[in-house]
Amino acid sequence: MLFPLPKLASKPRVVITGAGMVTALGLDWSTNTEGFRTGKTGFRPVTLFDVSRQRVKSAAEVDLPRNLPATDLSSREEQRLDRAAKLLLLAGTEAWQQARWARGENIPLVLGTTSGGMTMGQDYYRQATTQPRDSRRQPTRVTQYLSQSQALTLCKALGFSGPITIIANACASGANAVGHAWSLLRNGHAERVLTGGYDALSQLVFSGFDSLQALSPTSCRPFDATRDGLALGEGAAVFALETLEHAQRRGARILGEIAGYGAVNDSHHLTQPQPEGKAALGSMTLACESAGLSPGQIDYINAHGTGTPLNDGAEAAAINRWAGANSANLAVSSTKASIGHLLGAAGAVEVGVCLMALQGQWLPPTTTTNSIDPLCAFRLVGKPEKARLAFALTNSFGFGGANASIILKKSDAP
Repeated sequence: MLFPLPKLASKPRVVITGAGMVTALGLDWSTNTEGFRTGKTGFRPVTLFDVSRQRVKSAAEVDLPRNLPATDLSSREEQRLDRAAKLLLLAGTEAWQQARWARGENIPLVLGTTSGGMTMGQDYYRQATTQPRDSRRQPTRVTQYLSQSQALTLCKALGFSGPITIIANACASGANAVGHAWSLLRNGHAERVLTGGYDALSQLVFSGFDSLQALSPTSCRPFDATRDGLALGEGAAVFALETLEHAQRRGARILGEIAGYGAVNDSHHLTQPQPEGKAALGSMTLACESAGLSPGQIDYINAHGTGTPLNDGAEAAAINRWAGANSANLAVSSTKASIGHLLGAAGAVEVGVCLMALQGQWLPPTTTTNSIDPLCAFRLVGKPEKARLAFALTNSFGFGGANASIILKKSDAP
């Protein structure tokens, strides 16, 4: 249910009561948890489309199941779903069931994506250019191409309604979506919000990154002195967010808490980050301010860490400056070494990784990095290890200078 903005004596705390995830490591939360904990990687030769003419020929593909979970969708509606919608449906259903939310309610939906139903757009273009007089399946492709189509499908599948917000802010989309949902709850606009991010691999996006020579021809090695590019993946993560009061009122199990959010744009370049990481520093600082925390209270950072020379250098500079004297004790890793860059889904999935780490009290390693860049004044986690964690911060940075940071808190931390 939506409410007008009230004058709040204090801001409500925002907790997570349901979480679902799909990546190349697995189709559910528990499988992904084990994969990230051990530093497993999910890369393999691309099978979804022809990469014979590309420089790079591998990515982190998801093995979609033959059958989707039972929902309110008919079999005909399921058959029409594109790859991105299936990823979103899998993660969304898991989060919804875990939260034990009832059908038929008015709940806002906030999602981040960069390419939406791009695979449908590709198919439409191919048929329109090679067989212009054949209109079979073309109307379905037009409707499924639109990003709100996947959101509407999720609403119908789970039996709820409410305002839909789609955020397409490059690689920060997923984090911005979760952050916007957090803002709705903090400012009294809702008591519950379903949020997350999703993106599927497509030939257009893959070949575009490859033509920019942004993809690594070897392996994704975040913060390595010899890093040479990113790797692409696909997936989705969805979270059921509630105010703490609402969750307690209905006796919900609390998985963790979103404590802070910050977003800044550096307006520097279409694809390159500001070299000193000024906006990244700004988003981390704002996240801490909104959470009422100092950098010294953050136990772990899930870095954006794409494995590209410019991004990792700028982010390292920002983290060093932000952490200050505490840099040497700060644990940092990039899980893009395990599942690649998920574009619009990346920020949401990495929120999930932080939640997993806080729940299990371990640090997700970056297992592909061999020679750590001297720019890193922080401790780059290179192997699985246990840790005592109360707060974790995740960074997501996108083309055009979009920078977002989210802080998560362990459910029983003081």
